[in-house]
Amino acid sequence: MAPLTGTAQAHEAVTGSLSFSGEPGEYISGGLSHTFTPETTDMFDISGPTSESAVGATVVTPEGERWALSMQAPYGQKLTPGTTYSNALSWPEARPEDPKLQFSVTDRYCESGTGSFTISDIVYGPHGYIREVDATFERYCSGSTLPVRGELHARMPEPPAELSIGVGLNTTGSVDTRTGEITVGGTATCNKPARISLNVSAYQTQKRGTASGSHEDLTVVCEPGAPVPWTTSFPSNIDPTASFKPGAATLRALARADDRDYPVSVSDFQSTDIVLVRS
Repeated sequence: MAPLTGTAQAHEAVTGSLSFSGEPGEYISGGLSHTFTPETTDMFDISGPTSESAVGATVVTPEGERWALSMQAPYGQKLTPGTTYSNALSWPEARPEDPKLQFSVTDRYCESGTGSFTISDIVYGPHGYIREVDATFERYCSGSTLPVRGELHARMPEPPAELSIGVGLNTTGSVDTRTGEITVGGTATCNKPARISLNVSAYQTQKRGTASGSHEDLTVVCEPGAPVPWTTSFPSNIDPTASFKPGAATLRALARADDRDYPVSVSDFQSTDIVLVRS
C-alpha cells in the first residue's frame, strides 16, 4: 500500500463498519462477503493526512488478516462530501491528476487496477483528524472484469486537544565571578504531556564588550497541572568579547514540542530583562 500524501495520522474508530463482497473469482475478496466492525476486530483504524486529501482504513481480524483500504483525491485537492471519484487508479500507475484507490489483504494485492469511490460524508477535526466518514467503493483488479464492492462507515472519538506550551523566565539569576558562568531559570507549562526542548540564551552589554551565551536543547518533561521549573548554567560562549558580571542582562528562551496526537510542532518565545547577582 502506497502511503497517503502528507503526514498521516491513525486513530481507532469508536463505531463503524467495513463491508465488501466480490463476485465469484474476484481475486482480493476471494468471491466472499465480509463485514468488520471495531467490536469484532483487533484493529479498526481510520487514517488521513493533514492535507485532508485522503482517507484510509486498516482492519486486523482476530485471525491475523490485515485488510487495507485507501481512497485519495487528485493531487492538490481535498476529499469533498457528495463527490464520486471516477477512473481511480492504483500506485504506481496513477498520475498526479488521477484519484487513487487501493484495496488489499495480507496475502492478496494487485498493483494495477481501476475503480471509483464516492465520499458520501467526511467531517474533519484539527490537522486533518477524521471525525466521521461514509464512503463506497468499487475496484477491478489487474484488468479483471470482476469487481469488489464495499462500504466504509466510521465514527471517531472526540479529537484530542491541540498541544499548547508556554515558557516563563525568572527575572533574577546568578553569576560566578570566578568563571563568568551564569545560572538562570524559569518554568514550562503544557496542557497535556509533552517533552519540551528549550533554547536559552542571554546577553549583557558592558562598557568594553558584550557577554553572550546559550544552552541549546535543554529538555523539560512537562505534565499538565502546574508549572515545571527548569534551570541551566552557561558561560559567555557565543563569540564572547566579555564575561558575564553582576548587573542587568537580557534573557531569552525558545520552547518547542511535538504534539503527540497530531503531526505538528508548537513553540513559544519569551524575552525579559533580568538581574544577575553574585553567586
